[in-house]
Amino acid sequence: MIERYTRPDMGAIWSDENKYRIWLEIEILACEAQAELGVIPKDAVAEIRAKASFDVARILEIEQTTKHDVIAFTTNVAEYVGPASRFVHMGMTSSDVLDTCLAVQLKQAGVLILEDLRNLQSILHRRAIEFKNTVCIGRSHGIHAEPTTFGLKLALWHEECRRSITRMEHALSTISVGMISGAVGTFEHLSPKVEEYVCQKLGLEPAPVSTQVIQRDRHAEYMTALALVGAFLEKVATEIRHLQRTEVLEAEEYFSPGQKGSSAMPHKRNPIVSERICGLARLLRSNAMAALENNALWHERDISHSSVERVICPDSTITLDYMLHLATDLIDRLVVYPDNMMRNLELTSGLPYSQSVMLALVRRGITREDAYRMVQRNAMRTWQTRLPLRQTLSEDDELMQHISAAELDEIFDPSRMLKNVDTIFRRCGLSD
Repeated sequence: MIERYTRPDMGAIWSDENKYRIWLEIEILACEAQAELGVIPKDAVAEIRAKASFDVARILEIEQTTKHDVIAFTTNVAEYVGPASRFVHMGMTSSDVLDTCLAVQLKQAGVLILEDLRNLQSILHRRAIEFKNTVCIGRSHGIHAEPTTFGLKLALWHEECRRSITRMEHALSTISVGMISGAVGTFEHLSPKVEEYVCQKLGLEPAPVSTQVIQRDRHAEYMTALALVGAFLEKVATEIRHLQRTEVLEAEEYFSPGQKGSSAMPHKRNPIVSERICGLARLLRSNAMAALENNALWHERDISHSSVERVICPDSTITLDYMLHLATDLIDRLVVYPDNMMRNLELTSGLPYSQSVMLALVRRGITREDAYRMVQRNAMRTWQTRLPLRQTLSEDDELMQHISAAELDEIFDPSRMLKNVDTIFRRCGLSD
């Protein structure tokens, strides 16, 4: 259901056609390595390279009988190659092909996800600069706190996107490992040089040690990295959903001409893209948990991990590719309302400046406890009466003995609280 929304190249990675093409290349490369070692005739390898092919429908037909996918594959390849096919798969076990192929597919998918992340990072960079000095209220516990800028929200996301790229690069390195080591990883029937040759040709590193499989902590790291990217996108989407609430409306998803928000209510403009991203992030987390549970296998191998990976590897990479495209378009076309941000900033009648007043009193020699008490009683009066905090403070004789009206005016200037925005942007590598 999701795949039809994604780029064809991500879905194609997980197609039977691509999988069997990689299998075939692994088998041929292993034959080439064996020939270089003098184990099989070089003319046989030339024949295998020239004739080897496969037919997806035929493999599936054979598998109905064999109930074994790799045997069905090698049987079909033999139908194309003829007598020289006896050298195909020599000394190898099925997982040599399956796990090495999966590493190639995960690497192919990871490269596309990195491309997606870098595209998103570029959009976040541009929009962070655009709204660098756009003042809005910061919230903690959902309650107004102190002023910030919308650009700082975007800078925060830009920085997490950078960390996501770093994690994916590391996970890609971890997963880019192959093996051609035989039934229990001892190279009993072939040389380690075969593994080295095949992996080098495929752009992989040989697993330093394996059993009948590559160890699944590698796959768990990769899947967890995907889930963390999803969690980052969910964070962004959740914030946008809150900002689009009618009572807030500081930003909203682009609403295209002809778009409809509700079958019942013509006025509706809903954050459907953000909600979709939040929902899909749950799938990535559950798939990562399944990958973690795949790590403990019986002895040198069982196949309890295999059926799981046939679902979670395609689903998570395809889903995240889709989510990243949604998020990139969402940020690129996000509609921002600076006037509403100022309206909301002023909604609590100056309460966001309470800490600044308290600290000004502390600098005048008042204890923190007494300064807190004086400011809080005026803040509570503002909460109850909606009189501006600037007014309630000026009517407090005890407090005004320690601070002047001019100093209060200076405190209630939001730009004064944002003097270090440039420094934060520089730290994040964000420049105009």
